[in-house]
Amino acid sequence: MKTNITDVFFDLDHTLWDFDKNSEMAFDRIFKTRFPEIKIQDFIEKYAPINQECWRLYQNDKISHVELRYNRLKFSFDALNVGISDESIDQISNDYLEYLTDNNHLFEGAIEVLEYLKPKYNLHIITNGFAKVQDKKINNAALTGYFNTITNSELAGVKKPNSIIFDYAINIAKASKQNSIMIGDCLDADVNGALNAGLDAIFFNEKNVIAPENIKQINHLLELKKYL
Repeated sequence: MKTNITDVFFDLDHTLWDFDKNSEMAFDRIFKTRFPEIKIQDFIEKYAPINQECWRLYQNDKISHVELRYNRLKFSFDALNVGISDESIDQISNDYLEYLTDNNHLFEGAIEVLEYLKPKYNLHIITNGFAKVQDKKINNAALTGYFNTITNSELAGVKKPNSIIFDYAINIAKASKQNSIMIGDCLDADVNGALNAGLDAIFFNEKNVIAPENIKQINHLLELKKYL
């Protein structure tokens, strides 16, 4: 248990906000009207790893925001051998971002652990998501009151794992790195990004992937009580 921590920084998607579940529900709504012949599970099976890889490229400045939105859909339809126009991709992308925040499933234990941490620490969010979408997620999921500051990559001008976004978040939080810890689901962006920037970090390993032994990790959010 760390006694010097004053400020706790959370990632949002895949850490507090159950992106996979909410995303599947948004696509299901779209596909029922636009592509009833495609089984949603078949699409998600192709889309999930493609989206993850597109986000990895986006986080490391290999593709743009526009390319991310286009590629993840185009490559998924290509993988299903389904032809689709650029106009349809644009419409699906717009509908998806609109519908996504209508679903606000959080990971099990999210509210309980925030209630536990809130009286003890200053809580913050650092997210690479698009500002407008992330703000809607946070508001619609009734998370706003738990967090003192919310840093997104559009505000900071860079994305995790770039150390500048952590410096930006620390600055607006009026925190110190030696008294701060980052919690997130991505080893590269959240954990290594934070560690390289001088913060402590905890890996939310909900999918039980193999991780370095020297990394603090949890499989359930309520396990944070072991560290905080």
